[in-house]
Amino acid sequence: MAGIGFELRKLLRSQSYFGLLRAYVYASIISSGPWVFSIIGLMATGVLALGVVVPSVLITQFQVTVTYLIMASLVLTGGLQLGFTRWVADRLFEGRRDDIGAAYLGVMLVTTAVSGGFGLLVATLAFPGADVLYRALVVFGCTLLCNLWISTAFLSGLKNYRLIVLLYALGYGISVFLSMLARPWGIDGLLAGFLGGQFAMWVAMLWLVLRNFPVRGPLDLQCFRPGRMYPALLAGGVLYNLGIWSDKLVFWFDPSTSRPVIGMLRASMIYDLPVFLAYLSVIPGMAVFLVKFETDFVEWYDAFYRTVREGGALHDIVRYRERMQNVVREGIYQILKVQALTLLSLYTFIPALFHAIGISRLYMPLFMVQAVAASFQVMLLAVLNVFYYLDRRRDVVLVTATLCALNAALSLLSIRLGPDFYGYGFAVAVLCALFLGLLLLQSIFRKLEFRTFMLQ
Repeated sequence: MAGIGFELRKLLRSQSYFGLLRAYVYASIISSGPWVFSIIGLMATGVLALGVVVPSVLITQFQVTVTYLIMASLVLTGGLQLGFTRWVADRLFEGRRDDIGAAYLGVMLVTTAVSGGFGLLVATLAFPGADVLYRALVVFGCTLLCNLWISTAFLSGLKNYRLIVLLYALGYGISVFLSMLARPWGIDGLLAGFLGGQFAMWVAMLWLVLRNFPVRGPLDLQCFRPGRMYPALLAGGVLYNLGIWSDKLVFWFDPSTSRPVIGMLRASMIYDLPVFLAYLSVIPGMAVFLVKFETDFVEWYDAFYRTVREGGALHDIVRYRERMQNVVREGIYQILKVQALTLLSLYTFIPALFHAIGISRLYMPLFMVQAVAASFQVMLLAVLNVFYYLDRRRDVVLVTATLCALNAALSLLSIRLGPDFYGYGFAVAVLCALFLGLLLLQSIFRKLEFRTFMLQ
């Protein structure tokens, strides 16, 4: 997210309530826009297909297929998103801009080969009785979404976040429109329509990347050579995404909490919907996260390392470090405060809201637990963001590995304890990872000057 702070600072300079409101609204759209559009797009496609796609179980099969595609593609590319983006940043710092376009195409080639092979294996083994078109769409969807996540991460380096959100809105709008047109063809039509919108979005991103980074030579795979991408970044990206999805996988494949939907894919009717909706509750916290950490923290971060590089006075270096540490504390506190108010509002109004949209009140306890867990996740993201700024890659691996292991183990335990404990496994796992991250961060700040100079 480096670079978004410049735009936020422009909005905050007005010194007015309207400027402050604009900054938070802008941050909300930037941080939450893409996945909010994905949630709304999937829900809208399902609603529009009711009464047209018969039997209705085909709609569930479509939504479950897309959910698995998103999960698999995020885990597959989580490490490469971080590793390749860092490689691009290093090349820009070295002034080797002409190397980037060819390397991007090389990454697309490798991503397509790996994800295509994985998708083909899954389509062959997981859907033995499905028609050929459905299996072909699964392979294409896995490949397309993997390339889409890489392109999204790459485009963030161009700092044109408004355009990214606009592309996601346009892409999911096209997905809903095409799925509506293709409803008569059942699950194949819904899936083809959804992927059509994603393909249009990826083509637009590809054009933007190549326009900003023209290809000056043959396709290049140099970023995959040993030592070019940091293994800890690759591991951290994979472990974070796997950690976030571990509880879903546990509930999907435990026979007591799930049922088969299509082929080997299973879904948990009691667990999935509350989780799906709970992430909408973190939009205020994500806005605070961006405004606080991408403006105040970055300002003191830049001052600290600029003073170190330029041989400034030690008392200035210490002061800037203390300001960074204070901003982190204030940011975590503000996220906690905003999310607490959001959760209190949800607790008050959620019964009426669930009744209005036809969702059973039985989902409410699990929804509130998941909303709390998602709030912890926002704070964990803030801590991981600071780790990345300070280049503490091994600490990221430790925290995300802890999240992954605890989420899987505690989710299994929650199933054994019974329905009253569903969702607590994820919440406790994220909270433990957050506490570990805060302890590590406190230790890092205590010795930051020493570590910084010893690295020289």
